[in-house]
Amino acid sequence: MADLVPVMSVGELEAFMEREFPQMRMGADTTTIEAVGPGFARLRLGFSERNLRPGGTISGPAMMALADYAMYAAVLAHIGPVGLAVTTSLHIDFMRRPAQADILAEARLLKLGRALAVGAIEMWQEGGEGPVAHASCTYSIPPR
Repeated sequence: MADLVPVMSVGELEAFMEREFPQMRMGADTTTIEAVGPGFARLRLGFSERNLRPGGTISGPAMMALADYAMYAAVLAHIGPVGLAVTTSLHIDFMRRPAQADILAEARLLKLGRALAVGAIEMWQEGGEGPVAHASCTYSIPPR
């Protein structure tokens, strides 16, 4: 899907999220869209104690939200500001315990059709020894 060309920039995606999902920023959300490119979007979940679980590691729900947000950004970057695109499935494998540090997620589109988008999301930490999680996600795209 490297032949896909984004139709929304990072700034346009961030403005859309601020306008359509202001609740994402409540409680000092630290997730930012870092890059979009042909068939992908990369996001960063900044470290925050609010995302820790007992045992002092980043919680699974925080990483699932990051994976879903990364896929949403990748889809919208390539179809435009379609707020009603929705997750139809999300599967995640936790591969290693993340440190108390930022987590990066890169969503890559595997299929972008008229009605469905399918992608894979890799999550890692800078300087880490490999991925902390891998997810697959499908989005339903509403008819225009």
